[in-house]
Amino acid sequence: MQNKTIIDKLAWIELKDKSILSTKSYGKDKYYIPGGKRETGETDEQALVREIWEELNVTIDSKTLHYIGTFEAQAHGHADGIIVKMTCYSGEYSGELKASSEIEEMKWLNYSDKDRVSEVDKIIFDSLHQNNLLD
Repeated sequence: MQNKTIIDKLAWIELKDKSILSTKSYGKDKYYIPGGKRETGETDEQALVREIWEELNVTIDSKTLHYIGTFEAQAHGHADGIIVKMTCYSGEYSGELKASSEIEEMKWLNYSDKDRVSEVDKIIFDSLHQNNLLD
């Protein structure tokens, strides 16, 4: 049996009016829930705070982080068997949401936009929708 390759990522779930904040990086064809990979030695909280600052220029209050869940799916744009494991948190932020230079577009998506996101995000959309958090 072949070992599967895991891409370990973190995501920040920011909901407003039953929509979810999503971003699209330059050169990508799908929207992603903001977040990214942890650097060596970083905790989930440290990595998420850093990634969200780098992508959206806001500061997450790590004391308000709330674990939402961990979701796995085939990694978008990668060879079969490469799995992304997305550990999701919600949390309060300060500052004004503004896309950084690596982000082409920032958009509030609804459940009906599910076809515009990566495979793992589709699972997250389903979970949020089932919990009446995303319309």
